[in-house]
Parts: sequence; structure tokens; C-alpha cells
Amino acid sequence: MDAVEIAQWALRIVLALAFIAMGVSHFVAAPARTMRAMIPPALRQKWMPSPSALVTITGLCEIAGGLGLLWEPVRLITGIALVLFLIAVFPANAYAAKNPDRFGKAALPFWPRFAGQLVLIVLVVLAAL
Repeated sequence: MDAVEIAQWALRIVLALAFIAMGVSHFVAAPARTMRAMIPPALRQKWMPSPSALVTITGLCEIAGGLGLLWEPVRLITGIALVLFLIAVFPANAYAAKNPDRFGKAALPFWPRFAGQLVLIVLVVLAAL
């Protein structure tokens, strides 16, 4: 195993742990309450799943994504799915950024959060290859 492979393996483990931990946090009362509140009004339509259902679904997606990064047969498709997931959940982060008085620490300023999301996307792609 060369240095690049070791770095990629370590990146996969770190990202897997991060995604799994974030996914589990969707099932903890206080963080889940904040996440439900972060769902933008545009996604609170009658035809959409409830905020509680969306938080549960995204939590399960993060846990599955973390596990998928560690399993070679599904690693590439998992990476693609996680990139799409990170794009899909960004509106909630943008909504929180617009309402820092309401969301406190969860309301990272928009541009740093956007940059962080792009870095995370790049890391997911690198881990999935």
C-alpha cells in the first residue's frame, strides 16, 4: 500500500465516522429539533414529507453514506450519492445562515459554509475513487 492509498483509506475512515456521527445526531432530540427548524419554508409544502420525516431520511442517508464509503463494491456510487446529498441539504444550511438569531451556532455564515460544503464534496469524491 503506497502513501496515496493510505491517505485515501484514512480519509474514508474519517469521512465515514463524520457522516455516521452526523446521521446519528438526527435521532438525538435537541439536534433533531434544530434540524427540523432549519428546513426552509419552501420545503414545508403539503406534498413534501414532514420536517420530522426529512430529518429522519437525511439521518439515514448520512449513516448509509458513511458505511458505503467503507465498502468497496458500493464506494463509487456512495460517493456520487453523497455529493448529491450534500447539494440537496445545502438549502437548509443557507436558510440557517440567513437566520443566525434563530439558529445560533448552527447558522454558520453563508460563504464559509458554502466553501466548507465544496471542500467536503471534493473530499467525498477523493475518498470514493
